[in-house]
Amino acid sequence: MQIKPILAALRRHKAGTVLIALQIALTLAIVCNALFIIQQRLAHMSEPTGIDEANLLVISNQWAGHRSPQEVDAQIQADLAALRQLPSVRDASPSDGYPLTGGGWDNYVMLTPEQIEKTTDASVYMGDEHMLDTLGVKLIAGRNFNASEVMQMTSRQVVIPPVVIVTKALADHLFPDGSALGKPIYSMSSTPSTIIGIIERLQRQDVKTWSKPYAYESLLWPMREDTDGLYYIVRAKPGQLAAAMRAVPQALYAQNRMRIIDPKDGGNYAQIRERIYDSDRGMAILMGIISAVLLAITAAGIVGLTSFWVGQRRKQIGVRRALGARRGDILNYFLTENFLISVGGVMVGTVLAVGINLWMMARFEMARLSLAYVIDGVIILLLLGQLATLAPALRASRVSPVEATRST
Repeated sequence: MQIKPILAALRRHKAGTVLIALQIALTLAIVCNALFIIQQRLAHMSEPTGIDEANLLVISNQWAGHRSPQEVDAQIQADLAALRQLPSVRDASPSDGYPLTGGGWDNYVMLTPEQIEKTTDASVYMGDEHMLDTLGVKLIAGRNFNASEVMQMTSRQVVIPPVVIVTKALADHLFPDGSALGKPIYSMSSTPSTIIGIIERLQRQDVKTWSKPYAYESLLWPMREDTDGLYYIVRAKPGQLAAAMRAVPQALYAQNRMRIIDPKDGGNYAQIRERIYDSDRGMAILMGIISAVLLAITAAGIVGLTSFWVGQRRKQIGVRRALGARRGDILNYFLTENFLISVGGVMVGTVLAVGINLWMMARFEMARLSLAYVIDGVIILLLLGQLATLAPALRASRVSPVEATRST
C-alpha cells in the first residue's frame, strides 16, 4: 500500500481530516486523565486502615444533661464493662476518633522541646489498655499500655501522657535508624512522652491524607475524655458483628438512657466506607461514563466520515477494481487512511493529556500522569479507529466495478 496517494486524498479533504484528528486528540487527552482519576479513586477506596474492619463497630455517644468529669468517667467505665460482657463482643474501648473519619485531632511532633519547626504531624487517638486489641492492630515492638497508665483528660486541661504508642510509619520518620522504642518525643509542651510500643499500621482520621507520605503517621495516647461525647469502638467476635450491632445500643441504654446515639455517625466499617468514599465512588462512575460517551462519539464520527468518503469515492473504487485491485486492497486503503489520521490525532492528544495533567497537578494536587495511561489510551484510540472504519471499509470493498461505474 502506497502512502503518498492516501496523503494526497487526505489533503483534498482537509476539513474532515482535521476534525476527526482533533476529536481523537481531545478524546485521548480526556480519557487518559479520566482513567488515571478512576485508578486513583479506586486506590483511595481500597487503601487499608490497618484495623480489623470486618468485625468493628463504632458507636457515636453523646451525653444528655450536665455531668461532672468524675460522673462522665465513671459512666464510661461502666459502659465499657457492660459492653465487654456481651456474648458477641470480643473487646471495646473509648476513643475520640477512628480511622477514615470521626472526631480526633492532629498534633505536631518534635524530637526536642527546643525545636522551632515541627518534625511532623501525627493523628492522635485516645484509648485505654484495650485499644490495641479492640482495633485489631498488630504490635510489632514494645508493649501495650497497662491500666495504671490510662489517664483522664478533662475538657479544661490538656494533659500530655508520659507514654505513647506510635505507628511504624511515624517511628521511621522520627528515627530512621530504627531506634524509636524507648525514645522521648514532644508535642504541645516541653513534657516528653516515651515511645513504649510500635504498631504496624493505623491510618489517620483524615481520609484526605491517603496519598500523602504521612497517611499512616499516628500515635495513641492512654486517655479517656470527659467531654460531652465520645466514640465507643467495639470489636465483635468473628461472625457476630450483626448480633453485636443489635446488642451494643441496648446495653448502653440499659446502663443509662440519658445519652444520644447518632446513627449517622459510626456504624460498621462497611457503612463507614460507603459513606466516606461516596464522593470517590461517584467521581469514578462519572469519569467512566464520560470516557465511554467520548469513545462512542469518536467512533460514530469516524464511521460517519468514512461512510461519507466511501459514498463520494464509489467511481474511484470502481475504477481501481476494474484495474485489478482486490477487495483486500480497498479494505486496506481505508484502514490505512484512518490509521494515518488516528496517528496524527494521538500525537496531538498525547501533548494535550500531559498538559491537562500538569494543570490538574497545579490546581488540584493531582499526582503525575503515568506514561502507561498515555500508552494505553493511544492503543485504545488506534484500535477504536480501525474498528470504526472496518464496517464502511468492508462495504466499499464489496462495490463491483460495474456497479460503481453505473452509479455515476
